[in-house]
Amino acid sequence: MTVDLQPNIDSTLISVLETVSDPEIPVLTVLDMGVIREAIEIDKIVYIKLTPTYSGCPAMDVIGDDLKAAFSKVGKEARVELVLSPAWTTDWMSEAGKQKMEAYGIAPPLEETADKDALLGNAKIVKCTNCKSTNTRLVSQFGSTACKALFQCNECQEPFDYFKCLK
Repeated sequence: MTVDLQPNIDSTLISVLETVSDPEIPVLTVLDMGVIREAIEIDKIVYIKLTPTYSGCPAMDVIGDDLKAAFSKVGKEARVELVLSPAWTTDWMSEAGKQKMEAYGIAPPLEETADKDALLGNAKIVKCTNCKSTNTRLVSQFGSTACKALFQCNECQEPFDYFKCLK
C-alpha cells in the first residue's frame, strides 16, 4: 500500500489557511510549513487534518485554535483533527517558506545526509543567516525549540537557529 503524501486542500479554503501562522515562526503560514494535510468543506463545516512537526509539539494546540478562529471570522465552523501518520517531514515545507525562514534568521533544513554531517560536526555547511558564511559550528543539538539546533558563525560570531531536517 502506498501513502499519498500530497495534501488534499480545497482551493476555496486557501485564502483563509494563508492567514494562519506558525506561532513559533510567525513569518511562516501553516501552508508554508506543510502541516495541513487536508482541508475540505462538507455541509458548511471545514474539516482540517493537521500533522505536527514533532509529536507533542506545543504549537499544535495554538494552531488548531487559530484555524478555528480564522474560519469563524468568515462565518465557517472548523473542526481540526491531529494526524500523526504519516509523520511530518521537512520535504513538506514550501520553498517559499524555506526562503522566508532564512530571511527571518533561521537556517532552513539541509538534505538528510548533509543535516546529519552538520549535526555531528563532520561538516561546516550550515549557512549563517547573518553573513552567509558556511564557517559555522554547532553549539547545541537543541535550539529555542526541539525542531531547531543552535549554531554560531565563526566569521561574524552571531548565534542562529537551524531548522533540523526531518524524514
